[in-house]
Amino acid sequence: MHRSKLKICEDILRTLMRKPLKVDTIAYKISMDCVMVKWHLEFLKRNGLVEEKLAEGENFYAITERGRSVFRVLNFQRKLEERGKFIEVAGGPLETPTLENKEPKENGN
Repeated sequence: MHRSKLKICEDILRTLMRKPLKVDTIAYKISMDCVMVKWHLEFLKRNGLVEEKLAEGENFYAITERGRSVFRVLNFQRKLEERGKFIEVAGGPLETPTLENKEPKENGN
């Protein structure tokens, strides 16, 4: 099954939530080729969601605070989607309220 770019990025962020990891470890955990993981990590890095760190002569990737925030939003959205796209109220979908200013019509005018 084909994963979307968003789903892959979400999987990478989820994997990095506990601790910084090397590219090959991330690739193993999300079942993806190292070259593709590196490409997605560069995308996440350019957008401030992950950062690259050098430790013990090796490159590690760590999630940033911004990345944690984005992951929480994506995770929340995914949970909502799992519960269904519409909330059923009295046999029909819930209508979105509007902020229109409607004045009552006068009789005879």
